[in-house]
This record gives sequence, structure tokens and C-alpha cells, in this order.
Amino acid sequence: MTQAETPIVRLAARGDGVAADGRFIAGAVPGDRVAEDGTLVPGPNRAAPPCPHFGTCGGCQLQHVGEPILADFARQRILQPLAALGIVPGEVMPVHLSPAGARRRASLRAAWREGQVVLGFSEKGAHALVDLADCPVLHPRLHALLAPLRALLRGVLPRRGAVSVASTLVDQGVDLLLSDLAPERLAVSEQLVAFARTEGLARLSLSSPMGIDTLWAPQPPSVTLGGVPVPLPPGAFLQATADGEAALVAAVMEGVAGARRVADLFAGLGTFALPMSLSARVHAVEGAAGAVAALGRAARGAGRPIATEHRDLFRRPLAAAELAGFDAVVFDPPRAGALAQSAELARSGVPLVVAVSCNPATFARDAERLVAGGYRLETLWPVAQFRWSTHVELAALFLLS
Repeated sequence: MTQAETPIVRLAARGDGVAADGRFIAGAVPGDRVAEDGTLVPGPNRAAPPCPHFGTCGGCQLQHVGEPILADFARQRILQPLAALGIVPGEVMPVHLSPAGARRRASLRAAWREGQVVLGFSEKGAHALVDLADCPVLHPRLHALLAPLRALLRGVLPRRGAVSVASTLVDQGVDLLLSDLAPERLAVSEQLVAFARTEGLARLSLSSPMGIDTLWAPQPPSVTLGGVPVPLPPGAFLQATADGEAALVAAVMEGVAGARRVADLFAGLGTFALPMSLSARVHAVEGAAGAVAALGRAARGAGRPIATEHRDLFRRPLAAAELAGFDAVVFDPPRAGALAQSAELARSGVPLVVAVSCNPATFARDAERLVAGGYRLETLWPVAQFRWSTHVELAALFLLS
């Protein structure tokens, strides 16, 4: 490296390289150098992007980054907000990085452009769509639907407007949810049903302001969690990859090992409640009525010791007194975090708390409340299941000091 070259020392939160002099350099990777004229000199930590759309598509930000740097990026995305608050984990486990082709859930958009239907993610920093010819993050079952789905939409998509396409891999195949598509003519509905039959879909549903209508579902779609098939309501939340879900479940199970009575807050369909119910009695609380009803039916059918409660934990968190008597609490809030609930947990005296989060910033805020209440962050498990993305997930074990 010459004196006129400035090294790239880290990746910023949105994936840009950060030079030693503080400049943000798009497309740079730690180990690269920036020449005096602004030219980027590649270093040893770059990778060849596997997707022809990389750089245009907004779905991935880090395909040009080598795997060790990807793992370090995920780790630092979690540790930096904690360090800013003076919180240092006792142990940070190795980063779990999900493989390519693992995404079992994807949300795409479709619209007409220059006489053709385009189907894909939005362009980086723009509303225009990238017409996906290939997508290395998608599970092969979802990827195989791109071409036939594009052909279907050519016959049913209105010339104005756009349609959202949410695909999810379930036990029975692919569950497809189309939003903003109004099949006002019988022929359109018949085309959709014929497509679902031909492609062997598990379910095809339409979402509109009036609700969700299911046009095709030979049998009720389900997703197996903790060995139990759980009915999947259309549009319900599911972890993006089965691989990442397994990593998070393993971390949670390690954290609550030995606990006999556990509260699972923001329980969803039972991602953690059902595995924990193999060794503990679980009280599962969730604000989405469809999800908590599905979990309750599945638990009763399997004879699992899970009590369910439908409750908005943002407006009405479980109070410290209600948490008394639990050996452990697991909470997995949306990206907004659990500000009110973490305050009650901090006062609860529960011996251990396991937090699961998809937002390092709100996790750090909630962790600060727990630490102020006498907990220490014992173990941290970083999980990067959105491969090549700046999105990071985690599980964390807090013990009462």
C-alpha cells in the first residue's frame, strides 16, 4: 500500500465500506484500498457476486464480500450498539451464516413495463423493479415458480398498478399470496385456480382491503415446529429460512435448559414454544389472533403442555407480578422491540431471560433495561440467516445477578 492509498477498515451498517479517514465508499470491502484519485484497489476479502442482478437489485447488499467478513459484519452489527451502552456479553458464540438457496419466504412485486411483466425485488434505492432471471438466495422450490408465475401474471395483471407476490414454503409445497389483484371476472379466477393446480401449490390466496380469500387449498397448509404440524394462516409470520430458525431454536433451548415453567412472549405460531414444550410447561402469549389460535389447536392436538393467551404485549405487557413463578422467559418481538415488556421483565425477578431479536438497535435498548434491572448478558448467539444482506438476527441469554 502506498502512502497515497487509504485502507478500508470496516463495513458500515448499510454495507458501505468505511475508509480509515472516515469516508464511506460504496462497494468497498475491508482490505481494499482507496487511491488518491478515488480509484478502488481490490483487496483479499472480496468475492465474486453469484447473481447477475447484484448491484442493481436491492435484495442483497453484500454478495461482493468474502464469508469471513460477512460473519464479522454480523457480529459487529450486534456488538456495536451494545458497546455504545456499555454492555459487554460474557460470551459471543460463532456467527451462524445460513447458506445460499435457503430462503423459504420471499415478498416480490410484479408490474407491467414496456409491454412485459416484470417480477422481482425493487432496485437499490429506487421503486423500479428488477426482473429476476435468477436469485441465488431463494429456495429452489420458490425459484422454480418465477418463470411460470411471470407467465400467469401476463394474463391476469392489470395494465396499471402493481401486485405483491408473497411465497412461502410450507409442509405441503408453496403457499402463494397475491395482494392488490382483484379477479373481477370469473375467467381470471379460473386461470388462478388452474395455475395453482398445475404447479401443485399448497395454497393460493388473494389479499385485498376486504380481507384474504383462499381460491385453492387441497388440504390445510401447515408448517412443522418442534415436531408438530401447525396450521399456517395466510400471511402469517415465519422465519425466513428453516436453517436460521433451527439455529435460533437451538440457542433458545440451550438458554432455557432445565427450566420447568417458561413464558414465551410474542410467541407467534410456536417457533420456540413447541420445542420448549418437550421439557417444560409453556405459557405462550401472542397478539396476532390467527397465529395464537393456530398454536393452540396444534398444541392441544399433539398433547403439548402449552397454555395460550391472545394479548397485545405492546399495550398490555405481562406485569412483573404476572411473571412471578416462571423459571424463564423467552421474548421475540418484531423489529420495534419490546420497550414496555422489557421494563416489566427488568422488575420481575425471573432467574433467566432469553431475548430473540431481528433488530440490533432495539435489542440494545431492551438489553439496557434488563441490565439496569440487575441482569447480565451472559451469552450471545449471532444468526445471519438473510445471506448477503445487512439484516442480522440474534438470541441472547440474560441471567439475574
